[in-house]
Amino acid sequence: MSPVHALAAAGGNSPSIPAPHVEYGQLSPMLVVFGAALVGILAEAFLPRRLRAATQLGISLAGLVGGFAAVVVLAAQGHATTRAGLLAMGSVAIDGPALFLQGVILLTAVLAVLTYAEGRLEPRVNGHRIDAFAAQAAAVPGGEQERVATREGLRTTEIYPLTLFAVGGMLLFPASNDLLTMFVALEVLSLPLYLMCAIARRRRLLSQEAAVKYFLLGAFASAFFLFGTALLYGYAGTVRLGEIADVVAGTAPVTPALAVTTQNDALLLIGLAMLAVGLLFKVGAVPFHSWTPDVYQGAPTPVSGFMAAATKTAAFGALLRLFYVAFPGLRWDWRPVMWGVAILTMVVGSILAVTQQDVKRLLAYSSVAHAGFILTGLIATDRRGVAAVLFYLLAYSFVTLGAFAVVTLVRDSKGEATHLSNWAGLGRRSPLLAAVFALFLLAFAGIPLTSGFTGKFAVFQAAAGGGATPLVIVGVLSSAIAAFFYIRVIVLMFFSDPQPSGPAVAVPSALTATTIAFGVLVTLGLGLLPQYFLDLASKASLFVR
Repeated sequence: MSPVHALAAAGGNSPSIPAPHVEYGQLSPMLVVFGAALVGILAEAFLPRRLRAATQLGISLAGLVGGFAAVVVLAAQGHATTRAGLLAMGSVAIDGPALFLQGVILLTAVLAVLTYAEGRLEPRVNGHRIDAFAAQAAAVPGGEQERVATREGLRTTEIYPLTLFAVGGMLLFPASNDLLTMFVALEVLSLPLYLMCAIARRRRLLSQEAAVKYFLLGAFASAFFLFGTALLYGYAGTVRLGEIADVVAGTAPVTPALAVTTQNDALLLIGLAMLAVGLLFKVGAVPFHSWTPDVYQGAPTPVSGFMAAATKTAAFGALLRLFYVAFPGLRWDWRPVMWGVAILTMVVGSILAVTQQDVKRLLAYSSVAHAGFILTGLIATDRRGVAAVLFYLLAYSFVTLGAFAVVTLVRDSKGEATHLSNWAGLGRRSPLLAAVFALFLLAFAGIPLTSGFTGKFAVFQAAAGGGATPLVIVGVLSSAIAAFFYIRVIVLMFFSDPQPSGPAVAVPSALTATTIAFGVLVTLGLGLLPQYFLDLASKASLFVR
């Protein structure tokens, strides 16, 4: 009898492979976004070019709003609190931090997509609107093909499905409950971002250079993360975060393999260090921050704003889950390292921002400093620290998006005028725009009655309560240094004479205006009436294992 017939005859006695159990309803926020991304790919393939921009915008907004509605429904059903649990055979967690951060990411993406669609900031070419993205991404910069594409009004509408895929990865990243799922989410969110950084309409060579730097350094960071995963699997025999915690705590059933690997903590500590490198790269913490200013400066400004807000939110969510779920038993090992990283990040980010002469690079180093402030909340190692980080990410995301949206409006003949000298006297040319940007800068500085003050107060209070008072002192001093360069820009805008041939302030459409207005509303709302959102973050601060 042949082997095939023998297996068929013995089929009733052989063990069967169990079918995976997937809770599609509870995974709906991610499924809706990924579904919209696939629809966007089909629209890109089959729709006439003249219909793609409006259709892609509609598909993206529908997918993102649908995903946010699914998050709200799941939270209303108690999945953030009493019904929190593990999904997809334990690889995905649905709990308060996951749903809170997914909601922030989706709202951030909605506003970012609105800025993508802005087409009124530059004069039309042959009756066609001009947006922030290359007319034809595959064309050689400065070549004849690019000139023809610009003249014919072509637009890179692939930016919309790329954004949706990145958002899908960002939704999965902070909800991942095992290291392999977390790695897959990391790659799904990163690969579209590498492409999105390379397709700026203006200064295309700088944009492509930024994308190459981001790709190369991101590949190294991903390799560190994957190698760390392999080492931890070698130590614990599992990639599940909760099971790793049990092995570290010594409560897991002892097998012959574990009895050997757990005799030496080298695999554990080196693996944790490598995982931390991969995640700290994504949040832009020192000394893994070198990509941040170059990428933020070279990428299309709407993409820079989206990355600064949404990527940092997702990466900090994954960092929180890793340390609080998998390694709470190692807090005395990783806390001192995080102390050093947080201090370096706050100090280096604040000091280097003082020397910047480009607005986008200034905002990039500001982003680095804010990563240090957020790390102080992570170091608290209790629920107050988690709640403070969640609130800070909510506040920071919308201030950042609003600030980058304002940058897109100050323009000269070459596009965006990002050199600080071009912003001199902006308060006299456009008082409203300068006042809005000043509000965002004051929020970054942590001035009272803004969302930035409430966020910094929350993380510093949590860190002090967790025994990290010296870290709080460093944070306050770094905030004072940061306030200097924020206020310097405000003084430049309102107390300097405008240049005769200086840039103009473009009048945005309702799309960009909505993003800026929402940023102002959140900045003032979380500064004046923060209690509801502080309570919401507190209720959502418990991780499920």
